[in-house]
Amino acid sequence: MDFPFDLNALFPERITVLDNNLSAGRRAHGRPDPLQISTVIDELGNASSKAQQLPASITSAAKLQANRHHLYLLKDGEQNGGRGVIFGFLKVGYKKLFLLDQRGAHLETEPLCVLDFYVTETLQRHGYGLELFDFMLKHKRVEPEQMAYDRPSPKFLSFLEKHYDLKNSVPQVNNFVVFSGFFQSRSVVQLRKVHPKKPEGEIKPYSLMEREVVREEQRVLPWPFVHPAGPPHSPPLLPSSPQSRSLSVGSSPSRALLRPAAAPRTPSSQLNDSCRAKRTSSLNRSRLSFH
Repeated sequence: MDFPFDLNALFPERITVLDNNLSAGRRAHGRPDPLQISTVIDELGNASSKAQQLPASITSAAKLQANRHHLYLLKDGEQNGGRGVIFGFLKVGYKKLFLLDQRGAHLETEPLCVLDFYVTETLQRHGYGLELFDFMLKHKRVEPEQMAYDRPSPKFLSFLEKHYDLKNSVPQVNNFVVFSGFFQSRSVVQLRKVHPKKPEGEIKPYSLMEREVVREEQRVLPWPFVHPAGPPHSPPLLPSSPQSRSLSVGSSPSRALLRPAAAPRTPSSQLNDSCRAKRTSSLNRSRLSFH
């Protein structure tokens, strides 16, 4: 893929490594134009998505700037009248993944992933893809079976099998592909087992702390004030309060209605009782004399 500007001024090496700053390791011809670098990356990303029949591009200058990925760009600086042409690119980055091992156990890991890989159609099967991939492996100091591959095309899977003998993939529920050596080559620290979540609505038993709280409430509060769930109880009423008559039968262990206490007797009330008793006695004598 050629461009109307000098690629050698932008990418001094045969394989240039770009980061989120869109900058190469070494600059041979002064400060490169960032707009031209963005144009190259965007055009390569569009060509890759078209070759893979993807609905949108997964590689662009904006996406590279927004993530901590590395893009390896392979060029030939002598073609196109000395301005150079781009052969292809490879983008990698670390991703936090939840994967299934050979036994179906869920594991959490963050491996280096191949996120996009493209070589110009007219230059495929010339060894340029292998040159680019080997450079990345040496630069990252990683083995092919230790990596995860995001939505690899059939061509890419054939490439991995032919050059790196990667052919026994472990099925996953996401778009990433890993091979059997992935789990064997990683330590326990790099792989963390993830326990599956319980389904919604499942009844969970009390924890030990909750059980102790329930036991303590049952020891302190008498029946029937112990309720698993309910509104807070109002403070107890005094026996002499008129409101005590409104209590239901089931609100007391003895199931008996509370009666108001008798009022204290005064001298005036005693005199009235004595007069009432005399009138009653005289009335009874008159009735006896009548009969």
